[in-house]
Order: sequence, then structure tokens, then C-alpha cells
Amino acid sequence: MFYFLTQLSDIFFPLNIFRYITFRSGMAAVTTFLLCISLGPIFINKLRQRKVQEIAKRKDCPDLDRFQNVKEGTPTMGGVFIIGSVIASVLLWADLGNPFILVTIFTCLWLAILGGVDDYIKLTQKGPHRGLKAKTKLFWQLVLGCLIGIFVYYYSAGDTATKLDVPFLKNVIIDLGIFYILFVALIIVGTSNAVNLTDGLDGLAIGCVLIVALALSVLSYVTGHVNFSRYLFIPYVQGAGELTVFCSALVGASLGFLWFNCYPASIFMGDVGSLALGGSIGVIAVLIKKELLLILLGGVFVVEALSVIMQVVSFKTTGKRIFKMSPLHHHLQISGWNESKIIIRFWITAIILALLTLTTLKIR
Repeated sequence: MFYFLTQLSDIFFPLNIFRYITFRSGMAAVTTFLLCISLGPIFINKLRQRKVQEIAKRKDCPDLDRFQNVKEGTPTMGGVFIIGSVIASVLLWADLGNPFILVTIFTCLWLAILGGVDDYIKLTQKGPHRGLKAKTKLFWQLVLGCLIGIFVYYYSAGDTATKLDVPFLKNVIIDLGIFYILFVALIIVGTSNAVNLTDGLDGLAIGCVLIVALALSVLSYVTGHVNFSRYLFIPYVQGAGELTVFCSALVGASLGFLWFNCYPASIFMGDVGSLALGGSIGVIAVLIKKELLLILLGGVFVVEALSVIMQVVSFKTTGKRIFKMSPLHHHLQISGWNESKIIIRFWITAIILALLTLTTLKIR
């Protein structure tokens, strides 16, 4: 909204400041942080009053249940004020005429609604199998992914629309053609579910989202800047720089939510938050043509998701489990690692991966 005030800069020159992505990105981060800090206590109290609380007991894993008992009754669905703060801030500070911003908002809201429905069913449904059926959730994630893939294939990124930029290699390009649509769908499904799986310890997922979003803000800015992209030999995507505002809003919201979600957590984000945050990360990586680089940048999420896949495949094929429990953070917890130690070490790993990701811009 404030971006359109630049049209009046001829009348009042100081309004020209809203033209700069760096200024609006910084303000977006501050805005989301302040919104989360302000809305957090109100939201937490309302959730407690309405008994919107985490059902943390794990009857399927008694070894883990002893750690989960202390989390029983903690308010959940905090993702509502995370996503609400992000969208409000982006509407204030981003260029709403930019199609990348609109697509990212659409993705975030779609997955927030899907996650919200899943959370609601979990809270109201009794029995061992709570929430949306896995097939139903996967179907709507695939539909969204295909819509995003079609958008990129037909309307975005010009000649590079279906091409994958290979990290570390300057002249190696993979062109997927029409199959790029399915590839995008897999990214959206993968990232949204990977963040969801990582959301199991206080502050773990949101801390990693914060780090990834910060790196993506840098990548978005240089990808949308013709001179920087040419200097770094990366694909230039016109208009992608505006996604820096969205990434910065994610950073601010992550800091704001972490204020309440750090150990011991006063609130959990729920699927309404984790699915939306993961999907937003995925769609931004797609729009700025950093699809393969996301594997390195989101390495913590990748490993968490792989640990679940490996566990399921192993148990179904051999009847044996690789881990004491999946995802990986629960395996470490049952193995005797303190929860805070797991969280901090995963954050450290995420920071190192983010730094490695940014170095790939120059190592080609």
C-alpha cells in the first residue's frame, strides 16, 4: 500500500523513499515483529479461554510420552497470528502490483487454510487417527503446487521458466520442459510437509524458518537486481527483488513468534503455521529460480523429512526401524539429548547451511 505513495513523490519528494526495496523490507520485518509481540499475549489468552490446546500425549511411543507430558495443554494454532502478521505487513509494504507477491500471498493463505482445517479437526476429533486424512491433505497441496507450476511455466521467468540453475556450476542448466510443473508441485508438497515435520520441539521449526527466510531475502534481492545477477552469473528474474519484502516479513514474524515459542513454549504454531511457512519458502525458491539450492539451504528440513521417509520404508519392507522414533529430533530426544541442546544445534546447523548457500553465489 505504501509503495503506491511513490506516485505522489513529484508533489512530496520524501515519499520517494517507499520506492526502495531495502527500506520497505526493513519496515516489513519490524512491522511483523511488532504485530506478533502485540497480538501474541492477546491471542494466547483467547486460546487458553477457548481451550484450543495441544494434545501432546503420544500413546504410540511411551518413551517419547514422558517428554511430551509437560507440553500438554499448551495453546496451539499460533500460526494464525504469524500468518496474519505476515500478510498484513506485506499488504502494507510490498508492491501489490507485483505478480510474485500475489502468488506468494496466495500460496501462504491456501496452506494456512488447509493447515487450519487440519488443526481444527485434530482438536475436535477423538481417536488415534486425528486430523485430515493424509491423502486429502496431499491432494490439496498437489493442486496448489500444480497451479504455481503452471503460473511459472506460462507467465514467469521468461526463457528460464523451466530451467534449473545448478549450484556451483556456471554453465550447467537442466531444462525440464513441461515436467517442470510437476517438479514445482513436488517442491511445494515437500517444503510444506518438511517444515511441518520439523515442528516438534519448542522453537525448532520457527528458528530454522527464520534463518532460511533471511538467506532467501538476500537471494531474492540479488536475483531481482540486474547488475548483481549478471556479476554473480545467476539467472536474472525481473520483479523478483520485491520478494525481499515478503522474506523480511517472514523474518520479523519468526522473531516475534519465537518470543513466545522459545523453550519452554507458551504457544505452538500448529499446522496452520508450519504448512504455510514451508509452502512460502518453497514458492519463493521457485520464483527466484533457486529450486536446487533450496536442498542445501533447507538442509535441516530435508534431513527431518528424509528421516521419516527412511523410517517408514524400512519398517514396511523389513519390519525394522532405523531410528528410535522419527523425525530425527525425536530420535535424539529419546537417545538422551536435552531438548534445548537439540534445538540450538539444529539452529547452528541451519546457520552454517545458510552461509554455505550464500557462498554458492560466487563459487561457480
